[in-house]
Amino acid sequence: MFKNKKVAKMVAVTIAAVFLLGVFGLALSQTGTGHAASAGTASNIGKVNRSLLLQQHPDLAKAEETMKTEVEQAKTEFETKSANMADKEKQEYYNQTMQRLELKRQELFAPIQDKVDAAIKAVADAKGIAVVFDVSNVVYGAQDLTEDVSKKITGK
Repeated sequence: MFKNKKVAKMVAVTIAAVFLLGVFGLALSQTGTGHAASAGTASNIGKVNRSLLLQQHPDLAKAEETMKTEVEQAKTEFETKSANMADKEKQEYYNQTMQRLELKRQELFAPIQDKVDAAIKAVADAKGIAVVFDVSNVVYGAQDLTEDVSKKITGK
């Protein structure tokens, strides 16, 4: 396309410079003034400790107990039915049992995760928060919504 390597190099450098300036301009426009928000400014970014919220959910104990019972039943059933199986059959049956337990786990815990996510969204919407991250993904800043979401979930 370009016969002269210098011209090709200059075009590539120009394109890279335009790209970088565009990214820099976008970053400046997203922060308002180009500086980090001051402590007195409300942030539209929130953070929550999602694992803590899941652990505190009132339905979790029942789901864990049901899952424990399912695992015990599957273990007993596996030991009984696989006693006379060949190794290959036993491995296939084991894989089927594990898949069945994984589906049961999803069936029990997905509604709890959905309820936590709905509570996070409700609190964020009420506070005018546009984006919510898990605390494990936030190094600095963001408004912590964990306590408010926990109150919404537990009703306390």
